[in-house]
Formats: sequence, C-alpha cells, structure tokens
Amino acid sequence: MGEATYGWGFPPNLSTYGQAIDQLIDVVHWFALVLFVGWGIFLVYCLIRFRKRDGHQAKYDVAHFKLPKFVEIGVVLFEAFLLVALSFPIWSKYKAEFPREEESLIIRVVAQQFVWNIHYPGRDRAFGKTDLQYVSDSNPLGLDPTDPSGHDDIVSVNQLHFPVGKPVIAHITSRDVIHSFTIPVLRVKQDAVPGMATPVWFQATGTGQFELGCAQLCGVGHTLMRGFVSIDTPEEFENWVKEQEVPLS
Repeated sequence: MGEATYGWGFPPNLSTYGQAIDQLIDVVHWFALVLFVGWGIFLVYCLIRFRKRDGHQAKYDVAHFKLPKFVEIGVVLFEAFLLVALSFPIWSKYKAEFPREEESLIIRVVAQQFVWNIHYPGRDRAFGKTDLQYVSDSNPLGLDPTDPSGHDDIVSVNQLHFPVGKPVIAHITSRDVIHSFTIPVLRVKQDAVPGMATPVWFQATGTGQFELGCAQLCGVGHTLMRGFVSIDTPEEFENWVKEQEVPLS
C-alpha cells in the first residue's frame, strides 16, 4: 500500500461527522489567531511606549480604565459559546448517538506492542470466546478453538477493511500498555486501555487506502505501530471477506 500524503493542511475528510469537527477546529484557530495578533500588537505597543528614555522614570500605577475587563469577559463568553454551542453537539454525536447495531459492522480492535489486531465476528455476527491460554503468535487474540461461534471469525493484523457508507462500531482495547487508535481521514481517535473496551463509531463517505496510527507513545517500537485502512465498495469488502474465509474453511 502506498504512502498516504496529506500535505500541509488537514487530511481529507471522509467521515460523516468530520465536517463539523473541522469547522470547530477552524473557529478555534481563527479565534486563537485574533488573540495572538491582538496581544502581539499590545506587546509591541508596550515595548515602544514604555521604553527607557531620558527624563522618564518607571513607576507602578493601577489601571483606571475598564476596557481590559470587558475584553476578558468577552473572551470568556466566546469560549463558553464554543463549548456549549459547538463542542457539546459534536461530542454528543460522536460519543452518544451510536448507529443501530443491526445496521452496522461490529468489530473489535485489540492493540498490542506494536500491531493492531482487527477481530471480525464472521457471518454469524457473534464473536468467539477468547482465553489467555490460547494466545500464541498464530492466535494473537486467544480465540477458543472449541467455541463454535469463533469458527468463522476473522482476525486481521494491521489491515482494517470495511465498506463505504456502512456504519462501523469498533470496540477498542489493548493487550499490554495504553495505545491510541487514530484514523485521521475519519477524524477518529480513541485510547486503547488494557482491561476495558471503549466503543467508537465511524462511517466513511468515500473509498480509498489510508493509514491507521497509534497516537500514544507506547514503547521503543511506537513508530512501527502502523496499520492500513481499506475503505472498500460493498463488493470489494465482500470479496475480501471471502478471501479471509478460505483459510478458515
């Protein structure tokens, strides 16, 4: 798979909720730019106005005008607007308004140093049982070979496939240390914490080959923890599933 080149700006947005996230980031950065320029002008003014000069002696005097107080209140109110009017709705859609499971592709993502294990439930939509005693290089998730629910499960290492237009619910966890599951083009980022599974959801609006990264320093091989995302057409995804089912049969 080729390198994903994003340039100097945002990665391309292929998420149903990505535009709202990008707009919020734009507003925050424009606001920060206004503050940066404003405070920069004020700093330069102070450096010139109160520079050392003959016949002038520095002295402390309390400010007697109200403009700075109004500016501070305005900044606080604008930040409150960003939080309540923009951030909360986006966060609610991302974290609370999950799609219906029967209409979604359900997967498990199990991070470990330094790979991503992607677990698909198979045709029966039921995940097989896992047990630590079965963990091996060929069975990284420890799937129980005696559990019939796991006979059609698919485990893919560093290869995440899903169809365009279909919601995906991913349960994120880790086998060892804290990792961070991130797909820039889908505006998805979620910590993978050992001992707990955190659900996230996303839905792609376009096809292509992209990157899955770890955004949390997780050890000496952190830079090697790189996976690949294939957003397929429904037909391509079905063909990929059939290819993975051949070794299982």
